[in-house]
Amino acid sequence: MIRVHHLNNSRSQRILWLLEELGLEYEVRRYQRDARTMLAPESLKKLHPLGKSPLLEVDGEVLVESGAIVEYLVDRFDTDRRLSPAHDSASRVRFNYWLHYAEGSAMPPLLLSLVFNKVKTSPMPFFVKPIARGIADKVMSTFVSPQLKLHFDYLESELGKQAWFAGEAFSAADIQMSFPIEAAAARLGFDRRPNLQRYLNAIQARPAYQRALTQGGPYQLLS
Repeated sequence: MIRVHHLNNSRSQRILWLLEELGLEYEVRRYQRDARTMLAPESLKKLHPLGKSPLLEVDGEVLVESGAIVEYLVDRFDTDRRLSPAHDSASRVRFNYWLHYAEGSAMPPLLLSLVFNKVKTSPMPFFVKPIARGIADKVMSTFVSPQLKLHFDYLESELGKQAWFAGEAFSAADIQMSFPIEAAAARLGFDRRPNLQRYLNAIQARPAYQRALTQGGPYQLLS
């Protein structure tokens, strides 16, 4: 049995999508973020000490980390290699690169942007606000914003060379990359990045993607 412990508006949406692309049967258990803190509920800690999502149960074993889950699922169930290159193929190196780039390189500046924007809007004593906002603005202008531009210019360029991240065929690497791309689209917009916008339109049009939305419920990264 495959069971997805799915947190709303989280990386676990990718796992639902991958399972739909693989055509596997699975069960979804939904969890809601705290409306005030936006953190995951304590109930997830009963399954894993970090209390994070995605969490995947396969035959009673709990798997964590979206990249590791994606790799496990394609290695075990993608027998016809529709979504992943063979391990001994030249394209596997590029496939693995994007699996790790998504969380290792693309997500950190997006998370920093979210954190420092919250610093500027969080409640605090009036006399502290100018200092906190000044620090946040300085970090954003000197580090975070240049990093965002660097990475998303790079991604725009890569998608100008080929249709999908790992090559000319759609793969699970594109599923893994979808979360930072959708987060960036929601927060930054792609008005000047047509290749990223084309990619975003293409993934959201896939029938398996649409079925995963039905399974996971409202997905606010899209707004």
